[in-house]
Amino acid sequence: MNFTTPRRRFARAAVAGLALTGLLAACGGSGDDEPAESSGPVTLDFWGWANGQEAVVKAFNASHKDVQLKYTKVTDQLTMQKQLTNAVKAGNAPCMMQNTGEYVTSWVSQGALADITEYVEADKDKFNSGSWATGQVQGKVYGVPTASAPAFTIYRTDLFKKYGLKAPATWDDFIAAGKELKKHKIKITNYAGEDPSTLEVLAMQAGAQWYSVEGDSWVVNFQDEGTLKAADVIQQIIDNDLNSKLSFADYAAVQRNYDNGGTATRQISTWQMSGMVQNFTKSFGDWALSPWPTFKGEAPKTPAGTNQSGNLTLVSEQCKNKEQAAEAALWMSTDPGAVKTMASPETGSGVMPALADSEAYVSEAISEKLLGKNYEPAKKVVTDSLGTVNTDWTFGPNWTAMFTEMQDEWAAVVSKKQKVTDLLAHMQEWTVNDLKQRGISVKG
Repeated sequence: MNFTTPRRRFARAAVAGLALTGLLAACGGSGDDEPAESSGPVTLDFWGWANGQEAVVKAFNASHKDVQLKYTKVTDQLTMQKQLTNAVKAGNAPCMMQNTGEYVTSWVSQGALADITEYVEADKDKFNSGSWATGQVQGKVYGVPTASAPAFTIYRTDLFKKYGLKAPATWDDFIAAGKELKKHKIKITNYAGEDPSTLEVLAMQAGAQWYSVEGDSWVVNFQDEGTLKAADVIQQIIDNDLNSKLSFADYAAVQRNYDNGGTATRQISTWQMSGMVQNFTKSFGDWALSPWPTFKGEAPKTPAGTNQSGNLTLVSEQCKNKEQAAEAALWMSTDPGAVKTMASPETGSGVMPALADSEAYVSEAISEKLLGKNYEPAKKVVTDSLGTVNTDWTFGPNWTAMFTEMQDEWAAVVSKKQKVTDLLAHMQEWTVNDLKQRGISVKG
């Protein structure tokens, strides 16, 4: 599934309205709220990794005299967390940075993000409600959303037709198709050893709640019914050797594998199409979209997806020009030209905008070159998926550390050295202990 590197994910953090006591570690910022004195235009550092951002920055600078953006391209989403950690500690964090919803609570708990509510609240109706919630913690806004993430399956129609298969409607269908493809030395999916997002998104789809709030404490549960349901699907795929094991550290090799027919499906969002378009040479027109597989007997539900483009532009607490930074973030997410640039797989990252009318951009966000005759039917798949997103998911205050630990353990799952349930038991104990060590009230 591989929603992470070079990624990553758009998920809606349901953290607004949390009780103040005991939930987050003490916050404190080192930023100066006074604007910087300057005889010329204000210059704002902006860090990001998404394709298309340089063009958007260029357009912003051309249309603004008093504020200019200085863009630094970061390798990927995980690199961003490391570089931002170092910059915050050194007191030279950028004014603006791309990031994703799962990290917002962690950064707020460290006092690294600026509350920009007063600068952006008046524009909230321009965005869909789920996207807007992503940047909120305890009712305050810390980031402007940049993307929605419809989630669906993309599959090789030529291979499915050749072996008499239909697009999998359920995860049982998916496993059955994988077993048939295996007979022909084709894998149904790819699990990179560094990327446990597969487990995260299936648990999210199944209604799991790894973090929740009870009174003034966090509740941790990596072994609830939904998570175990997701774990069972993943374990069957691994036990039956239905998955490739290609690391996204060699991104080109992963793409060649799809292009050459070594792996036949991906569960993705629109942004991953840009990587396929940019790297494929053989299979254009052989791909089609189908709805995200359901759990047997359940209504369609997709995880609150994922997105490489970064679903937020955040403003740092150390920024001396917070209002200008917030306004620049709004421009990048709402200007029609900027939105169109980022929505296209050719010019940007193929992301669906976070706007209230994001459905209008479906045709821009999917690739006709990649899909060929399957392009028109794909529009409905994408549009329908926007209406089945599960937004009931909370990111905990130690998400960054937790996910790093899960990455370390996930490789052993993919290599069959431990079961998914072993990983979950470890994460339950590890996460509770980590929160306690941080002085955060926790149950679990």
